[in-house]
Amino acid sequence: MIFSMREVNIAGLDLNLVPALEALLRRKNVTRAAADAGLSQPAMSRALARLRDIFGDELLVRTRQGYVLTPRAEAIVPALAAAVRDLRQVFEAPKFDPLAERRVVRLAASDAQTVLLVPGIAARLSVAAPGVDLRVESYAPGLPERAANGAIDLVFALETTPLPPGVFSEVIGEDELALVMRNGHPAAAAAWTLADYGRFSHVGVALLGDGQSEIDAMLAAAGFSRRIAVVTPHFVAALATVAATDFVTTVSAALARRFAGEFGLAVRTPPFERTGLRTTLVCSHVRARDPFLVWFRALVREVAREVFGR
Repeated sequence: MIFSMREVNIAGLDLNLVPALEALLRRKNVTRAAADAGLSQPAMSRALARLRDIFGDELLVRTRQGYVLTPRAEAIVPALAAAVRDLRQVFEAPKFDPLAERRVVRLAASDAQTVLLVPGIAARLSVAAPGVDLRVESYAPGLPERAANGAIDLVFALETTPLPPGVFSEVIGEDELALVMRNGHPAAAAAWTLADYGRFSHVGVALLGDGQSEIDAMLAAAGFSRRIAVVTPHFVAALATVAATDFVTTVSAALARRFAGEFGLAVRTPPFERTGLRTTLVCSHVRARDPFLVWFRALVREVAREVFGR
């Protein structure tokens, strides 16, 4: 004769009964099981009653020697132990060891971040996560979509950069704008005003646009404009260009100082009310809690503190 077992509706099952069942079958004692599960003895007795109803079995039977497991209870002990272990793994944060990590991390960055930050990042990765490879890409159309679908892990940006909805952004470095020209420039020793920005030709950097920037908006608000004689997608090229001409450029102070000696540059504070330049790291909010990316962003922050000095 074949006996049919009633099916249990998992969707309607109270998962609070799982740790109670595990403790009862392991301890074979209601009082001790209650202590293990963090329940009062009456609450554990009620849990046992509910479990007996669900299983259609006594599970624990009192004898002169104490409680013993029924055959049904004995049969579910191995599966229950495995289920509890697997359930814990579902809710526990995955273990992360950078030394054991094997992956490629892809960054979108300008040449300024590539020069200033990537050497320090690579040096740290080679020690702390030697199995991680770094790939740096230039900005290109479709970048937000590539970041959203995981083709790009992280994007360097400025705090003032417009961001699409659904992204995670954090400041990693505090820099300043710098007015840069060659050491022998006719106005290298002068105290610049906004009007001086209209007297000399400029080298602009356009990562995706036409070279216009917030600087032009500030000048326009004050009634001035400037001539942008050269537009390049590279900040280092802008510095090299002003080193060879009487043009000027306005870029990251940290980058200008990095090449000032090599290119023979004069680095000055521009005549703006606000000269702060905050670098951010951006990624899709879907991947912001990836344990590796959390760890990697902390590594980048350490490098940025050393580079920007704050």
